[in-house]
Amino acid sequence: MPVQGFCWFLCCRQGFNLLGRDYGEKEEEESFELRNKEDLTRNGRGPLEVTLSQPTRTANGTNGPLRLSSDRGPARHTGDGEGDGRRIGWGLESKMDLFPPSTDSTKRRWSVITYLQHSLSEVPDEMKSLIIEKSKMGLEEDPELLVKGWLFREVRGSWIKQRCYWFVLSQDSLDYYSSSERGARRLGTLVLTNLCSVIWPDKQTFKETGYWSITVYGRKHCYRLYTKHFNEAVHWACAVQKVIDTKAPVETPTQLLIRDIEENKFNPEVVDNMYQHNPILKHTQSPLYAPLLPFPYSSLEHTYHSGKGYATVREEAVKLFNCLQQLECARDPVPLIQGVLQTCLDLRPLRDEVYCQLVKQTSCTPQPHTAAHLRYWQLLTCMSCTFQPGPAVLKYLRFHLKRIQSQFPESEMDNYASFIGEALEKTRCRECVPSWEEIQVLMGRQEMLCTVHYPGPGSCQLHISSHTTANEVVRRMLEKLGLKESRNTFSLFEQNAHWERAVGGSTIIADILTSLSAKEPDSDSQWRLCFKLYCLLDADAISVDSIEYLFLFEQCHEMVVRGQLPACEEDLQTLAALRLQSVIGDFSTHSPCPPLDELFPGHMVEARLLMPPCAPPALLPATQPPVQGCPQRFPGGLLGGTLWNHTATAAHKQKVEQDLRLRSRLKEEAAAIMSTIVECWKGLAGYSRRDSMTAYLTIARQWSGFGCTLYEVDFYISSTGSFSQKLWLGVAATCVSLYRQGEAEALESFPYGQICSYGVSDSNTFKITAGDRDLLFETTKLTEIMQLMNAYFSAIRRQRGRGDDVVSITEGTAIEVGFHHLPPTPTPTLLQLPSHPV
Repeated sequence: MPVQGFCWFLCCRQGFNLLGRDYGEKEEEESFELRNKEDLTRNGRGPLEVTLSQPTRTANGTNGPLRLSSDRGPARHTGDGEGDGRRIGWGLESKMDLFPPSTDSTKRRWSVITYLQHSLSEVPDEMKSLIIEKSKMGLEEDPELLVKGWLFREVRGSWIKQRCYWFVLSQDSLDYYSSSERGARRLGTLVLTNLCSVIWPDKQTFKETGYWSITVYGRKHCYRLYTKHFNEAVHWACAVQKVIDTKAPVETPTQLLIRDIEENKFNPEVVDNMYQHNPILKHTQSPLYAPLLPFPYSSLEHTYHSGKGYATVREEAVKLFNCLQQLECARDPVPLIQGVLQTCLDLRPLRDEVYCQLVKQTSCTPQPHTAAHLRYWQLLTCMSCTFQPGPAVLKYLRFHLKRIQSQFPESEMDNYASFIGEALEKTRCRECVPSWEEIQVLMGRQEMLCTVHYPGPGSCQLHISSHTTANEVVRRMLEKLGLKESRNTFSLFEQNAHWERAVGGSTIIADILTSLSAKEPDSDSQWRLCFKLYCLLDADAISVDSIEYLFLFEQCHEMVVRGQLPACEEDLQTLAALRLQSVIGDFSTHSPCPPLDELFPGHMVEARLLMPPCAPPALLPATQPPVQGCPQRFPGGLLGGTLWNHTATAAHKQKVEQDLRLRSRLKEEAAAIMSTIVECWKGLAGYSRRDSMTAYLTIARQWSGFGCTLYEVDFYISSTGSFSQKLWLGVAATCVSLYRQGEAEALESFPYGQICSYGVSDSNTFKITAGDRDLLFETTKLTEIMQLMNAYFSAIRRQRGRGDDVVSITEGTAIEVGFHHLPPTPTPTLLQLPSHPV
């Protein structure tokens, strides 16, 4: 180092030490600075405060921020991220006489600054940038500056790298400079509006890079900023977001024109003049470079949906307009329509944007009657049956439909406009994108054909629209099957051979059909929509000759096969024989016989294998406990590996042999049971179908819980939840009961009049309060239990003549987190349906 530079170095160090002694405050970790007037005078100090900042060279060669701030304590290095709080200065006390003590601390500070200025005039040019003159900063600084400091910014060139810049946040923009000197060259500006957004620092980025990052999105630029200090990152994010929140909402030209059209909708000449002089309102063949409505330049929602391949909402809006234009020449428009609808389903803000784009493309069209132009109307039809626009866009859309109808009466556009107007009256937000079949139907303004099965081999076909709910289908099925006078209630179910779930009354059937078509079909079962008994309120009133009696018989047999009707093995074999007699008739060697699992509960066959008191040697577990003295692990090497592989192979063979023996015994037991059932079936010769069904239900009614729905639960024996037992929770028309699995007698029953409240206590725990007892159950069937109990209470009130004439389970499937509290009366009142899902 040159002698002159070394002298400068010593003098600067001495000045730093003296400043640190005068302002010996506790060092802090933040390297940012507040630059409004209140912050400068918060500690009672005047405008002559001194702040010295300089860039330094870190160990890895990058520029790091170094600050000496008189209002924050001694200078420290903040670019290496260590945060050790060491003072800058390399200590030669022999220069203390350069700054004689003075009783006036202000004069002493100015002496230091004057000396530093004089020293800078004598050092080489390459070292002048290390210290910046800030002697009169408090007097001349812009009062509108909020925050400023050194930050790293991600720079994209031939490769991504980070550089350190001096950032300044004001009331209108975020600027960055080449250095912190007054008059330094400004390198970039990000103008802040209410459409800008800030992505806050996240731990994952810090783990990957070692930096806390914030991202500021503007209209043209995106600043990705990094710092070693979490507090600094949070402070910058808060400050930028606060500026964004103070900005007035931005309105696009389309929004302003929509407002003008709404104000002048009764003056056709003014509206026509608007369309004539504003091309943004009319059909165009040119691409769209910006959305018609204002969107944030980016947001956390974009970060959430980026995993699905989406860009920012603004970029997706421009892409959607390109998709709309492709409809004109697409050979098959359905995939494009589904893609647009799926994007609108995932990105909710784009729904109004697509409506505005479709209104634009169907306004003042050069060739309005061509098939290419009608594609826009077909997509608008699908949109109107899937999403409801916002209030302002809805008014604009209705005005557009009436305007088109007046301009093109008795045309295809008139028909589409009329269909869309009616659909908007009924549409609620859909849960699924319309299927290929539904889109084809909507493009022709028609209805879909829905097949609804019911217990047994029967089914009905109904015409439904995109707005038809499960309640409507239930009512129509009751009319079609002559069940309107039934005292029991019915519901629709999604089901296959192994699983079923009740459908809420307000659920849109088109969504159910779409979800069923998207599910993977099983090899031995098929998903379908089924109409069944839901609440069995009065089984004795069901006529033997009615179709409702068939429903009861079929659903009772489903419970038997699933093992949910407790009975002895002899009764189960008799029920299986009666089932064969009712379905096939008298026994014949030529009659096709269904498999045993369609007649008899499978768990009973497995239970017979466990009846012998001692298991034979063949059924011993394949994995025996290790012999004492044998090592638990074999040593490494070729011999050890060979021995281990040989042992593993032997264990595998033993397990395979055991499985084969079990399968063989199961087949033997199943054959024996089937032989007994067939012998019983032969003795039923001459029984008619009705007699067989009556005898079947007579045996089933011997169970005291006949008609209830069973749910497998873990019952907490103690209130602390330390002990639990697997039981059946039976929900019936008059009470809730607890059963041991397979036992016919209830452990305990709780009439509805004794139940004070019930509800969901957490994500998988159901609680019933009966008197002074709290019953806790852990189950995966929370929604189903709540639905059924709500339906029973609703049916009780309806039968007492105080409810609506509703025949489906409920008006919705949503379950409220919390409890339904019942009045302490013998007959509980109707529970209001909850509005929030679990």
